[in-house]
Amino acid sequence: MSRTRKSSNLCDDKIAGKGSSTSQGPNEVSDYLDHEIAQLTKLRSRPHELLSRDVPGRSRLPVSTMRMLVGREGNFSGRGRFSSADSRHVLSRYLPVHGPCTVDQLNSRTYVSQFSADGTLFVAGCQGSHIRIYNVDKGWKIQKDILAKSLIWTITDTCLSPNQRYLVYASLSPVVHIVDIGSAATESLANVTEIHNGLDFSVDKDDYDEFGIFSVKFSTDGRELVAASSDNSIYIYDLEANTCSLRVPAHKSDVNTVCFADEAGHLLYSGSDDNLCKVWDRRCFISKGKAAGILMGHLEGITFIDSRGDGRYFISNGKDQTTKLWDIRKMSSNAKDTPRLRDSDWDYRWMEYPPHAKILKHPRDQSVTTYRGHSILRTLIRCYFSPEYSTGQKYIYTGSSDCSVYIYDLVSGALVATLDHHEGLVRDCSWHPLYPMIISSSWDGVIARWEFPGDGEAPTPPTHSVIILALLSSEKKFLASSHAWGNKVNELHAAC
Repeated sequence: MSRTRKSSNLCDDKIAGKGSSTSQGPNEVSDYLDHEIAQLTKLRSRPHELLSRDVPGRSRLPVSTMRMLVGREGNFSGRGRFSSADSRHVLSRYLPVHGPCTVDQLNSRTYVSQFSADGTLFVAGCQGSHIRIYNVDKGWKIQKDILAKSLIWTITDTCLSPNQRYLVYASLSPVVHIVDIGSAATESLANVTEIHNGLDFSVDKDDYDEFGIFSVKFSTDGRELVAASSDNSIYIYDLEANTCSLRVPAHKSDVNTVCFADEAGHLLYSGSDDNLCKVWDRRCFISKGKAAGILMGHLEGITFIDSRGDGRYFISNGKDQTTKLWDIRKMSSNAKDTPRLRDSDWDYRWMEYPPHAKILKHPRDQSVTTYRGHSILRTLIRCYFSPEYSTGQKYIYTGSSDCSVYIYDLVSGALVATLDHHEGLVRDCSWHPLYPMIISSSWDGVIARWEFPGDGEAPTPPTHSVIILALLSSEKKFLASSHAWGNKVNELHAAC
Protein backbone atom coordinates (compact mmCIF):
# COMPACT_ATOMS: atom_id res chain seq x y z
CA MET A 1 0.00 0.00 0.00
CA SER A 2 1.30 3.44 -0.83
CA ARG A 3 1.86 6.10 1.78
CA THR A 4 2.16 9.84 1.30
CA ARG A 5 3.52 12.05 4.05
CA LYS A 6 3.14 15.81 3.92
CA SER A 7 4.68 18.35 6.25
CA SER A 8 2.36 20.61 8.22
CA ASN A 9 4.05 23.72 6.83
CA LEU A 10 3.42 22.74 3.21
CA CYS A 11 3.48 25.72 0.86
CA ASP A 12 3.77 28.26 3.67
CA ASP A 13 5.02 31.33 1.84
CA LYS A 14 5.77 33.08 5.13
CA ILE A 15 8.29 30.41 5.97
CA ALA A 16 9.71 30.34 2.46
CA GLY A 17 10.02 34.11 2.42
CA LYS A 18 12.45 34.04 5.35
CA GLY A 19 15.07 32.35 3.19
CA SER A 20 16.08 29.98 5.98
CA SER A 21 18.37 27.09 5.21
CA THR A 22 19.04 23.61 6.48
CA SER A 23 22.73 24.47 6.14
CA GLN A 24 24.49 25.67 9.27
CA GLY A 25 27.96 26.61 10.41
CA PRO A 26 30.72 27.08 7.81
CA ASN A 27 28.43 26.98 4.80
CA GLU A 28 25.93 29.51 6.13
CA VAL A 29 25.25 31.99 3.37
CA SER A 30 25.01 35.76 3.22
CA ASP A 31 21.71 37.57 3.71
CA TYR A 32 22.04 38.87 0.15
CA LEU A 33 22.04 35.43 -1.44
CA ASP A 34 19.31 34.11 0.85
CA HIS A 35 17.25 37.18 0.12
CA GLU A 36 17.82 36.95 -3.63
CA ILE A 37 16.80 33.33 -4.13
CA ALA A 38 13.78 33.93 -1.89
CA GLN A 39 12.79 36.99 -3.88
CA LEU A 40 13.29 35.30 -7.25
CA THR A 41 11.07 32.43 -6.15
CA LYS A 42 8.50 34.82 -4.69
CA LEU A 43 8.30 36.80 -7.93
CA ARG A 44 7.41 33.62 -9.80
CA SER A 45 4.80 32.25 -7.41
CA ARG A 46 3.42 35.02 -5.17
CA PRO A 47 -0.09 36.35 -5.93
CA HIS A 48 -0.94 39.99 -6.50
CA GLU A 49 -0.99 41.83 -3.17
CA LEU A 50 -4.64 42.86 -3.66
CA LEU A 51 -5.60 39.19 -4.04
CA SER A 52 -3.74 38.20 -0.88
CA ARG A 53 -4.80 41.10 1.34
CA ASP A 54 -6.82 40.02 4.38
CA VAL A 55 -7.51 43.45 5.87
CA PRO A 56 -6.10 46.81 4.75
CA GLY A 57 -2.33 46.78 5.13
CA ARG A 58 -2.05 43.06 5.90
CA SER A 59 -1.55 40.03 3.68
CA ARG A 60 -2.34 36.41 4.41
CA LEU A 61 -0.53 33.59 2.62
CA PRO A 62 -1.20 31.14 1.17
CA VAL A 63 -4.45 32.37 -0.37
CA SER A 64 -7.16 29.78 -1.01
CA THR A 65 -8.15 28.86 -4.54
CA MET A 66 -11.70 30.10 -3.97
CA ARG A 67 -10.52 33.44 -2.64
CA MET A 68 -8.20 33.87 -5.62
CA LEU A 69 -11.06 33.17 -8.04
CA VAL A 70 -13.45 35.49 -6.21
CA GLY A 71 -10.78 38.18 -6.34
CA ARG A 72 -10.28 37.63 -10.04
CA GLU A 73 -14.00 37.77 -10.80
CA GLY A 74 -14.26 40.94 -8.69
CA ASN A 75 -11.24 42.34 -10.57
CA PHE A 76 -9.46 43.17 -7.31
CA SER A 77 -6.10 43.44 -9.08
CA GLY A 78 -7.49 45.64 -11.86
CA ARG A 79 -6.31 43.19 -14.53
CA GLY A 80 -9.41 41.04 -14.87
CA ARG A 81 -7.29 37.91 -15.07
CA PHE A 82 -4.60 35.91 -13.28
CA SER A 83 -0.96 36.69 -13.91
CA SER A 84 1.48 33.79 -14.25
CA ALA A 85 2.53 34.33 -10.62
CA ASP A 86 -1.12 34.23 -9.47
CA SER A 87 -1.67 30.95 -11.33
CA ARG A 88 1.53 29.42 -9.97
CA HIS A 89 0.52 30.38 -6.44
CA VAL A 90 -2.65 28.33 -6.85
CA LEU A 91 -1.10 25.41 -8.72
CA SER A 92 1.94 25.07 -6.44
CA ARG A 93 -0.35 24.41 -3.46
CA TYR A 94 -1.63 21.18 -5.04
CA LEU A 95 1.29 18.82 -5.04
CA PRO A 96 0.99 15.64 -7.16
CA VAL A 97 0.99 13.28 -4.20
CA HIS A 98 -2.26 11.33 -4.71
CA GLY A 99 -2.10 7.71 -5.79
CA PRO A 100 -0.12 6.21 -7.16
CA CYS A 101 -1.43 4.24 -10.09
CA THR A 102 0.84 1.96 -12.10
CA VAL A 103 1.76 3.14 -15.60
CA ASP A 104 3.70 -0.03 -16.40
CA GLN A 105 5.50 -2.96 -14.81
CA LEU A 106 8.82 -3.70 -16.48
CA ASN A 107 10.78 -6.90 -16.07
CA SER A 108 13.99 -5.35 -14.79
CA ARG A 109 15.33 -2.38 -12.85
CA THR A 110 14.21 0.97 -14.19
CA TYR A 111 16.98 3.56 -14.40
CA VAL A 112 15.55 6.46 -16.44
CA SER A 113 12.30 8.40 -16.08
CA GLN A 114 11.88 11.51 -18.26
CA PHE A 115 9.05 13.65 -19.65
CA SER A 116 9.60 15.46 -22.92
CA ALA A 117 9.84 19.26 -22.75
CA ASP A 118 6.15 19.68 -23.64
CA GLY A 119 4.94 16.73 -21.56
CA THR A 120 3.39 14.83 -24.46
CA LEU A 121 5.91 11.97 -24.29
CA PHE A 122 7.45 10.01 -21.46
CA VAL A 123 10.62 7.90 -21.69
CA ALA A 124 11.49 4.99 -19.39
CA GLY A 125 14.71 3.01 -19.71
CA CYS A 126 15.60 -0.14 -17.81
CA GLN A 127 18.50 -2.46 -17.21
CA GLY A 128 17.03 -5.20 -19.37
CA SER A 129 17.74 -3.32 -22.63
CA HIS A 130 14.20 -1.97 -23.01
CA ILE A 131 13.34 1.69 -23.52
CA ARG A 132 9.66 2.55 -23.77
CA ILE A 133 8.25 5.85 -25.00
CA TYR A 134 4.67 6.53 -23.95
CA ASN A 135 2.24 8.98 -25.51
CA VAL A 136 0.84 10.77 -22.46
CA ASP A 137 -1.98 12.53 -24.30
CA LYS A 138 -3.24 9.21 -25.71
CA GLY A 139 -3.74 7.48 -22.39
CA TRP A 140 -0.12 6.36 -21.97
CA LYS A 141 -0.17 4.30 -25.12
CA ILE A 142 3.26 2.86 -25.98
CA GLN A 143 4.44 4.88 -28.96
CA LYS A 144 7.83 3.22 -29.23
CA ASP A 145 9.16 0.01 -27.69
CA ILE A 146 12.91 0.01 -28.18
CA LEU A 147 15.27 -2.92 -27.66
CA ALA A 148 18.67 -1.34 -27.15
CA LYS A 149 21.80 -2.38 -29.01
CA SER A 150 25.15 -3.42 -27.49
CA LEU A 151 24.04 -2.63 -23.97
CA ILE A 152 26.73 -2.90 -21.31
CA TRP A 153 25.28 -3.39 -17.81
CA THR A 154 22.36 -0.96 -18.12
CA ILE A 155 20.89 2.09 -19.79
CA THR A 156 22.73 4.91 -18.00
CA ASP A 157 20.94 7.82 -19.66
CA THR A 158 18.57 8.82 -22.45
CA CYS A 159 17.75 12.17 -24.02
CA LEU A 160 15.16 13.38 -26.52
CA SER A 161 16.19 15.83 -29.22
CA PRO A 162 14.66 19.34 -29.01
CA ASN A 163 12.26 18.53 -31.87
CA GLN A 164 11.34 15.22 -30.17
CA ARG A 165 12.18 13.28 -33.34
CA TYR A 166 15.25 11.43 -32.05
CA LEU A 167 16.30 9.66 -28.89
CA VAL A 168 19.85 8.92 -27.82
CA TYR A 169 20.68 6.29 -25.22
CA ALA A 170 23.94 5.54 -23.44
CA SER A 171 25.41 2.70 -21.41
CA LEU A 172 28.82 1.82 -19.98
CA SER A 173 30.27 2.00 -23.47
CA PRO A 174 31.93 4.75 -25.55
CA VAL A 175 29.19 4.32 -28.18
CA VAL A 176 25.92 6.24 -27.80
CA HIS A 177 23.07 5.10 -30.05
CA ILE A 178 20.48 7.31 -31.74
CA VAL A 179 16.97 6.19 -32.77
CA ASP A 180 14.39 7.85 -35.00
CA ILE A 181 11.29 7.73 -32.80
CA GLY A 182 9.14 9.48 -35.40
CA SER A 183 8.90 6.37 -37.56
CA ALA A 184 5.58 4.54 -37.87
CA ALA A 185 6.68 1.23 -36.34
CA THR A 186 5.99 0.71 -32.64
CA GLU A 187 8.69 -1.90 -32.10
CA SER A 188 12.27 -0.85 -32.68
CA LEU A 189 14.68 -3.76 -32.43
CA ALA A 190 18.24 -2.56 -32.88
CA ASN A 191 19.36 -3.20 -36.46
CA VAL A 192 16.55 -5.73 -36.98
CA THR A 193 13.42 -3.68 -37.53
CA GLU A 194 15.17 -0.28 -37.36
CA ILE A 195 18.69 1.08 -37.51
CA HIS A 196 20.17 2.37 -34.26
CA ASN A 197 23.14 4.40 -35.45
CA GLY A 198 26.19 4.28 -33.20
CA LEU A 199 27.94 7.53 -32.28
CA ASP A 200 31.49 6.70 -31.22
CA PHE A 201 32.86 8.99 -28.50
CA SER A 202 36.26 7.29 -28.26
CA VAL A 203 38.90 9.71 -29.50
CA ASP A 204 41.73 7.23 -29.00
CA LYS A 205 40.80 3.80 -30.42
CA ASP A 206 43.32 2.14 -28.08
CA ASP A 207 41.16 2.95 -25.05
CA TYR A 208 37.90 1.85 -26.66
CA ASP A 209 36.95 -0.50 -23.83
CA GLU A 210 38.25 1.73 -21.05
CA PHE A 211 35.30 4.01 -20.47
CA GLY A 212 31.53 4.36 -20.58
CA ILE A 213 29.04 7.21 -20.78
CA PHE A 214 27.13 8.15 -17.62
CA SER A 215 25.25 11.20 -18.90
CA VAL A 216 24.34 12.53 -22.36
CA LYS A 217 22.44 15.68 -23.40
CA PHE A 218 21.40 17.32 -26.67
CA SER A 219 22.43 20.92 -27.22
CA THR A 220 19.54 23.38 -27.42
CA ASP A 221 19.85 23.57 -31.23
CA GLY A 222 19.98 19.77 -31.55
CA ARG A 223 23.27 19.83 -33.47
CA GLU A 224 25.55 18.48 -30.77
CA LEU A 225 25.67 16.06 -27.87
CA VAL A 226 27.56 16.63 -24.64
CA ALA A 227 28.51 13.57 -22.60
CA ALA A 228 30.08 12.78 -19.23
CA SER A 229 32.33 9.74 -19.06
CA SER A 230 34.16 7.37 -16.77
CA ASP A 231 37.56 8.46 -18.14
CA ASN A 232 37.26 11.76 -16.21
CA SER A 233 36.28 13.72 -19.33
CA ILE A 234 33.53 15.71 -21.00
CA TYR A 235 32.95 15.01 -24.70
CA ILE A 236 31.29 17.05 -27.44
CA TYR A 237 29.89 15.17 -30.45
CA ASP A 238 29.09 17.05 -33.67
CA LEU A 239 26.01 15.36 -35.14
CA GLU A 240 26.25 17.12 -38.50
CA ALA A 241 29.88 16.08 -38.99
CA ASN A 242 29.19 12.71 -37.33
CA THR A 243 32.35 12.88 -35.25
CA CYS A 244 33.50 13.50 -31.72
CA SER A 245 34.77 17.06 -32.01
CA LEU A 246 36.21 17.71 -28.55
CA ARG A 247 37.40 15.96 -25.43
CA VAL A 248 37.96 17.98 -22.24
CA PRO A 249 39.88 16.31 -19.37
CA ALA A 250 37.50 17.76 -16.82
CA HIS A 251 37.97 16.08 -13.44
CA LYS A 252 40.24 13.76 -11.46
CA SER A 253 37.67 10.98 -11.33
CA ASP A 254 34.52 9.73 -13.12
CA VAL A 255 32.32 12.51 -14.50
CA ASN A 256 28.86 11.30 -13.53
CA THR A 257 26.73 14.17 -14.81
CA VAL A 258 26.76 17.10 -17.20
CA CYS A 259 24.07 19.57 -18.28
CA PHE A 260 23.58 22.95 -19.96
CA ALA A 261 23.13 26.00 -17.75
CA ASP A 262 20.50 27.69 -19.93
CA GLU A 263 19.05 27.82 -23.42
CA ALA A 264 22.01 29.79 -24.79
CA GLY A 265 24.11 26.64 -24.47
CA HIS A 266 27.41 28.39 -23.71
CA LEU A 267 27.73 27.28 -20.08
CA LEU A 268 27.93 23.69 -18.83
CA TYR A 269 27.83 22.23 -15.34
CA SER A 270 29.60 18.99 -14.49
CA GLY A 271 29.82 16.82 -11.37
CA SER A 272 32.32 14.11 -10.53
CA ASP A 273 33.44 11.49 -8.06
CA ASP A 274 36.22 13.94 -7.16
CA ASN A 275 33.47 15.69 -5.12
CA LEU A 276 33.60 18.86 -7.23
CA CYS A 277 31.06 20.72 -9.34
CA LYS A 278 32.58 22.68 -12.21
CA VAL A 279 31.33 25.41 -14.52
CA TRP A 280 32.53 25.40 -18.13
CA ASP A 281 32.31 28.13 -20.74
CA ARG A 282 32.28 26.45 -24.15
CA ARG A 283 33.65 29.59 -25.77
CA CYS A 284 36.86 29.06 -23.79
CA PHE A 285 37.27 25.29 -24.19
CA ILE A 286 39.95 25.51 -26.86
CA SER A 287 41.77 28.65 -25.71
CA LYS A 288 41.99 27.76 -22.02
CA GLY A 289 41.10 24.09 -21.66
CA LYS A 290 40.10 24.58 -18.05
CA ALA A 291 36.95 25.23 -16.04
CA ALA A 292 35.55 28.73 -15.68
CA GLY A 293 35.02 27.97 -12.01
CA ILE A 294 34.91 25.31 -9.30
CA LEU A 295 32.41 24.80 -6.47
CA MET A 296 33.31 22.87 -3.32
CA GLY A 297 30.97 21.59 -0.64
CA HIS A 298 30.16 17.92 -1.20
CA LEU A 299 32.18 15.46 0.87
CA GLU A 300 31.56 12.58 -1.55
CA GLY A 301 31.02 12.20 -5.29
CA ILE A 302 28.28 14.02 -7.20
CA THR A 303 25.63 11.78 -8.80
CA PHE A 304 23.50 14.32 -10.70
CA ILE A 305 23.12 18.02 -11.54
CA ASP A 306 20.02 19.93 -12.66
CA SER A 307 20.08 23.56 -13.78
CA ARG A 308 17.46 26.13 -12.82
CA GLY A 309 17.77 27.32 -16.42
CA ASP A 310 18.88 30.86 -15.56
CA GLY A 311 22.63 30.42 -16.02
CA ARG A 312 23.18 31.05 -12.33
CA TYR A 313 21.66 28.46 -9.99
CA PHE A 314 21.80 24.66 -10.06
CA ILE A 315 21.33 21.74 -7.67
CA SER A 316 23.38 18.59 -7.21
CA ASN A 317 22.88 15.23 -5.52
CA GLY A 318 25.89 13.87 -3.64
CA LYS A 319 26.92 10.54 -2.18
CA ASP A 320 27.29 12.39 1.15
CA GLN A 321 23.47 12.00 1.31
CA THR A 322 22.70 15.63 0.52
CA THR A 323 21.30 17.80 -2.23
CA LYS A 324 22.93 21.22 -2.55
CA LEU A 325 21.85 24.48 -4.16
CA TRP A 326 24.63 26.47 -5.85
CA ASP A 327 25.11 30.01 -7.14
CA ILE A 328 27.92 30.11 -9.71
CA ARG A 329 28.86 33.64 -8.62
CA LYS A 330 30.40 31.99 -5.55
CA MET A 331 32.70 29.75 -7.59
CA SER A 332 36.47 29.87 -7.16
CA SER A 333 39.21 29.55 -9.74
CA ASN A 334 41.04 26.72 -7.99
CA ALA A 335 40.02 23.77 -5.85
CA LYS A 336 41.63 22.60 -2.67
CA ASP A 337 41.62 18.91 -1.84
CA THR A 338 38.44 17.75 -0.12
CA PRO A 339 39.31 16.95 3.49
CA ARG A 340 38.88 13.34 4.57
CA LEU A 341 36.54 13.72 7.52
CA ARG A 342 35.32 10.13 7.88
CA ASP A 343 37.69 7.54 9.28
CA SER A 344 36.63 4.40 7.43
CA ASP A 345 36.63 3.01 3.92
CA TRP A 346 33.21 3.23 2.36
CA ASP A 347 31.68 2.19 -0.97
CA TYR A 348 28.26 3.63 -1.72
CA ARG A 349 27.41 0.75 -4.08
CA TRP A 350 26.92 -1.77 -1.30
CA MET A 351 27.53 -0.12 2.09
CA GLU A 352 25.30 2.10 4.23
CA TYR A 353 26.58 5.62 4.81
CA PRO A 354 28.38 5.88 8.17
CA PRO A 355 25.93 7.48 10.64
CA HIS A 356 28.55 9.80 12.13
CA ALA A 357 29.40 11.12 8.65
CA LYS A 358 25.89 12.48 8.06
CA ILE A 359 26.57 15.49 10.30
CA LEU A 360 29.98 16.31 8.82
CA LYS A 361 30.38 19.54 6.86
CA HIS A 362 32.91 20.76 4.36
CA PRO A 363 35.03 23.51 5.95
CA ARG A 364 34.96 25.51 2.69
CA ASP A 365 31.39 24.79 1.61
CA GLN A 366 30.39 27.23 -1.16
CA SER A 367 26.81 26.00 -1.54
CA VAL A 368 23.80 28.21 -0.82
CA THR A 369 21.59 25.61 0.85
CA THR A 370 21.81 21.94 1.82
CA TYR A 371 18.84 19.56 1.84
CA ARG A 372 18.91 16.39 3.94
CA GLY A 373 16.55 13.48 4.51
CA HIS A 374 16.75 11.25 1.43
CA SER A 375 19.49 8.69 0.83
CA ILE A 376 21.81 8.32 -2.16
CA LEU A 377 23.21 4.80 -2.34
CA ARG A 378 23.75 1.97 -4.86
CA THR A 379 23.39 4.10 -8.03
CA LEU A 380 23.50 7.65 -9.44
CA ILE A 381 20.21 8.96 -8.03
CA ARG A 382 18.79 12.10 -9.64
CA CYS A 383 17.31 15.39 -8.40
CA TYR A 384 15.43 18.23 -10.14
CA PHE A 385 13.79 21.63 -9.82
CA SER A 386 9.99 21.51 -9.98
CA PRO A 387 8.48 22.98 -13.19
CA GLU A 388 8.48 26.72 -13.74
CA TYR A 389 5.09 26.75 -15.48
CA SER A 390 3.05 25.31 -12.61
CA THR A 391 5.18 25.92 -9.49
CA GLY A 392 7.62 28.72 -10.31
CA GLN A 393 10.37 26.22 -9.38
CA LYS A 394 9.31 26.55 -5.78
CA TYR A 395 10.38 23.01 -4.93
CA ILE A 396 13.15 20.53 -5.59
CA TYR A 397 12.55 16.78 -5.66
CA THR A 398 14.72 13.70 -5.72
CA GLY A 399 14.65 9.94 -5.81
CA SER A 400 16.05 8.00 -2.90
CA SER A 401 17.55 4.62 -2.12
CA ASP A 402 14.95 4.13 0.63
CA CYS A 403 12.35 3.56 -2.14
CA SER A 404 10.72 7.02 -1.93
CA VAL A 405 10.50 10.38 -3.67
CA TYR A 406 11.30 13.45 -1.54
CA ILE A 407 9.98 16.97 -2.21
CA TYR A 408 11.63 19.96 -0.49
CA ASP A 409 10.78 23.64 -0.35
CA LEU A 410 13.54 25.32 -2.35
CA VAL A 411 14.04 28.33 -0.07
CA SER A 412 13.27 27.08 3.43
CA GLY A 413 14.72 23.61 2.88
CA ALA A 414 11.68 22.06 4.59
CA LEU A 415 10.62 18.57 3.56
CA VAL A 416 7.04 19.07 2.31
CA ALA A 417 6.14 15.59 1.04
CA THR A 418 7.47 12.05 0.80
CA LEU A 419 5.99 9.63 -1.74
CA ASP A 420 6.22 6.04 -0.49
CA HIS A 421 5.16 3.14 -2.67
CA HIS A 422 8.02 1.27 -4.31
CA GLU A 423 9.80 -1.84 -3.09
CA GLY A 424 13.08 -0.88 -4.76
CA LEU A 425 15.15 2.28 -4.78
CA VAL A 426 13.93 5.19 -6.90
CA ARG A 427 16.76 6.24 -9.20
CA ASP A 428 14.81 8.73 -11.28
CA CYS A 429 11.56 10.68 -11.19
CA SER A 430 10.01 13.33 -13.41
CA TRP A 431 7.45 16.11 -12.78
CA HIS A 432 5.17 16.87 -15.73
CA PRO A 433 6.09 20.33 -17.11
CA LEU A 434 2.44 21.50 -17.18
CA TYR A 435 0.21 19.16 -15.20
CA PRO A 436 0.35 18.26 -11.45
CA MET A 437 1.86 14.83 -12.03
CA ILE A 438 5.06 13.04 -10.95
CA ILE A 439 6.29 9.77 -12.43
CA SER A 440 8.62 7.68 -10.30
CA SER A 441 10.61 4.74 -11.67
CA SER A 442 12.20 2.15 -9.45
CA TRP A 443 14.44 -0.87 -9.32
CA ASP A 444 11.28 -2.88 -8.60
CA GLY A 445 10.40 -2.29 -12.28
CA VAL A 446 7.29 -0.25 -11.47
CA ILE A 447 6.62 3.05 -13.22
CA ALA A 448 4.18 4.85 -10.91
CA ARG A 449 2.09 7.96 -11.49
CA TRP A 450 1.31 10.46 -8.72
CA GLU A 451 -1.22 13.23 -9.40
CA PHE A 452 -3.51 15.91 -8.16
CA PRO A 453 -6.46 15.39 -8.01
CA GLY A 454 -5.58 11.78 -8.72
CA ASP A 455 -8.62 10.54 -10.61
CA GLY A 456 -6.45 8.21 -12.69
CA GLU A 457 -7.42 9.79 -15.99
CA ALA A 458 -4.98 11.00 -18.64
CA PRO A 459 -4.87 14.80 -18.72
CA THR A 460 -5.80 16.87 -21.72
CA PRO A 461 -3.21 19.44 -22.82
CA PRO A 462 -3.75 21.94 -19.99
CA THR A 463 -3.71 25.69 -19.59
CA HIS A 464 -3.42 27.52 -16.30
CA SER A 465 -7.18 28.22 -16.27
CA VAL A 466 -8.14 24.61 -17.05
CA ILE A 467 -5.89 23.25 -14.30
CA ILE A 468 -7.07 25.81 -11.74
CA LEU A 469 -10.73 25.02 -12.47
CA ALA A 470 -9.99 21.30 -12.14
CA LEU A 471 -8.27 21.89 -8.81
CA LEU A 472 -11.15 24.05 -7.62
CA SER A 473 -13.63 21.34 -8.63
CA SER A 474 -11.68 18.78 -6.65
CA GLU A 475 -11.48 21.08 -3.65
CA LYS A 476 -15.22 21.74 -3.89
CA LYS A 477 -16.05 18.01 -3.92
CA PHE A 478 -13.86 17.47 -0.89
CA LEU A 479 -15.45 20.31 1.05
CA ALA A 480 -18.96 19.21 0.06
CA SER A 481 -18.29 15.71 1.32
CA SER A 482 -17.47 17.14 4.74
CA HIS A 483 -20.61 19.38 4.73
CA ALA A 484 -18.45 22.49 4.76
CA TRP A 485 -18.90 23.86 1.24
CA GLY A 486 -21.82 26.20 1.94
CA ASN A 487 -20.15 27.65 5.02
CA LYS A 488 -16.92 28.25 3.12
CA VAL A 489 -18.69 30.08 0.28
CA ASN A 490 -20.52 32.35 2.72
CA GLU A 491 -17.32 33.02 4.61
CA LEU A 492 -15.44 33.93 1.43
CA HIS A 493 -18.17 36.22 0.15
CA ALA A 494 -18.22 37.98 3.50
CA ALA A 495 -14.42 38.36 3.53
CA CYS A 496 -14.28 39.62 -0.04
